[in-house]
Amino acid sequence: MLNRLITSQVETALQQAPAVALLGPRQVGKTTLARQLSANRAAIYLDLESPKDLIRLEDPVAFLSRHADKLIVLDEIQRKPDLFMTLRGIIDENRLAGKKSEQFLLLGSASMDLLRQSSESLAGRIHYINMSGLNVLEMPHETLSDLHRLWLRGGFPDSFLADSDANSMAWLEMLVRTYLERDVPQMGFRLSATRLRRLWTMVAHSQGETLNFSKLGSNLEVDGKTASGYLDLLVDLMLVRRLEPWFENAKKRMVKSPRFYVRDSGILHRLLDVTDYDGLLSHPVLGKSWEGFVIENIHSILANTVRSYYYRTAAGSEIDLLLRFSHRELWAIEIKNGSMPKIKAGFHQACADVGATQKIVIHGGDDDFPLPHDTQAMSLLSFMKRLVQIR
Repeated sequence: MLNRLITSQVETALQQAPAVALLGPRQVGKTTLARQLSANRAAIYLDLESPKDLIRLEDPVAFLSRHADKLIVLDEIQRKPDLFMTLRGIIDENRLAGKKSEQFLLLGSASMDLLRQSSESLAGRIHYINMSGLNVLEMPHETLSDLHRLWLRGGFPDSFLADSDANSMAWLEMLVRTYLERDVPQMGFRLSATRLRRLWTMVAHSQGETLNFSKLGSNLEVDGKTASGYLDLLVDLMLVRRLEPWFENAKKRMVKSPRFYVRDSGILHRLLDVTDYDGLLSHPVLGKSWEGFVIENIHSILANTVRSYYYRTAAGSEIDLLLRFSHRELWAIEIKNGSMPKIKAGFHQACADVGATQKIVIHGGDDDFPLPHDTQAMSLLSFMKRLVQIR
């Protein structure tokens, strides 16, 4: 389902803009999707991690202009950010000449915020699409067993499809090391892999919580500002999610610090040495792991126009996830891993505070049922199907 959705988004974007950026963590399936798109049209694929392909781009203007009639796929674009200036020049030159611009499909494993720090902006010339890992709509079967496997192993296809939990965790360990020992240094960041892993693990232990950067820095033997910068890097690499607080029109004392989540549940469990589903059920991170898993699934199909937040007052009234669809439509979502959720009064008070138009509880079971106070309990799969229908 997600593959078809993302494929459709990319194809539509290629009809509307001269450049399209498909962004997501490495190994999430961007290259596979790009090759599928290229199979039905004239295309050139260049891997910017390949020395052979980099040689072909020693004179990028000449090479790209020679293939102006093709879709040009540039994989791992963050490896060569100076290409953005070249692409901007080609696109603008063709616009001035009244020619149809080349179509560029850029695949990247870093957020555009990070790329913009060292590249020429393509504002007004490029369409951005985010690609997450597998979600519950892509499970082979709509069963709790598959749901639990996806939750434990995370959304990276090679991890989910591994022939055992042990092999899944071994693959995830290799991915973590690749990021820390190769990707971060190649992007020009001189950070200790050991120190960055410690930070990543600290975030995992504080999954879904606000963070004290001074304390983090002390544990890492750096100052708080430096620790915050390290965390920003993990956010930019799309490995950690920063969920901002809602305090619009709030008249109460609010928590105004963001919450942080290790985005992929498999990586979360690898960092915490959770090796199987039984181990997850007895681990202190259980509830927050499910919360993060649900939040990532939802974000994988959210339209770009939808904004997400959490809400918490100093008195403890709380909403795990708020989705702002428009100024008239605000959904309040409570996330519980049990199949018979008990909702505290603070959730309903928080919904009244923000003026929520719908109140939904996403639980760990597989059925839907009404709850008191105009609240609907839904399985994650049911909620995801509902979101797809209103995109």
